[in-house]
Amino acid sequence: MQSLPQILEGVPVTLLLTFFSISVGFCIGLLLALGRVYGKKAISYGCIVYLEIFRGTPLLVQLFIIYYGLPAVGIIFSPIIAALIGLSLNSAAYQAEYLRGSIQAIPSSQMIAGRTLGMTRLQSIRTVILPQALRISIPAWSNELIYLLKYTSIVVYIQVRDLTFQAKDIASHSSRYLETFLVVALIYLLFTFVFSEIVDRVEKHVRIPGIGLTQTVAKRNA
Repeated sequence: MQSLPQILEGVPVTLLLTFFSISVGFCIGLLLALGRVYGKKAISYGCIVYLEIFRGTPLLVQLFIIYYGLPAVGIIFSPIIAALIGLSLNSAAYQAEYLRGSIQAIPSSQMIAGRTLGMTRLQSIRTVILPQALRISIPAWSNELIYLLKYTSIVVYIQVRDLTFQAKDIASHSSRYLETFLVVALIYLLFTFVFSEIVDRVEKHVRIPGIGLTQTVAKRNA
C-alpha cells in the first residue's frame, strides 16, 4: 500500500498519547484511590465527585470542553496538549477505581501488622499495602491500557494528527476508505496484542500467590 508510510507517521503520536496519559492518569488515579480509601470525609467526597464527573460524561465531550470550550474563558491549548490533558484526566478516574479495588483487596490485618511494628499509617500504606495492591491491580490496569490505546482515536475530532487522523486524511483524498481503515485496524490490533503480551508476562512475574483482586472493578462505559 503506497499510503502506508503516511499512515505510520501517526503512530508516534498515538503511542505518545497512550503512554503519557496512562502514566499521568496512574499518578492522579493513585492519589484519588488513596483519598477514597484513607482520606477524611471531605477528601473522600471530593474524590467521588471527580470520579462521577469523568466517568459519567463522554470522553469526547470532555475533549471538546478542553479544546473548544476553555478558549471562551481565555484558556487555550494546542490540539496535542488538549488531548493529553483530556485523556489523562479521564483515565485517572478509571484507574482510581481499579486501584481502590486492589487496595481494599488487601486484608486489614496487613495494616494492623504494620502499625504493630511501629510504622505510621503512611509508612504502612507505602511499604505494606501499596506494593501488594499494585501487583494485583495489573490485570485490571492492563485493560485500561488497551482501552486508552483505542480511545486515542477520537482525538481526530480535535485535529490531532494521530494514526486515525492520517488514515482519514488519506482516505478523504483517495476515496479508498475500506483499504485504508483496514490497515489502521490491523495496526491497532497489532499494538493491542503486543501490549497484552507484555503486561501478561509482567503480571505473571510479580504475582503474589494466594492474593487476588476479589472486588468487582470499574468498567469502561461503552
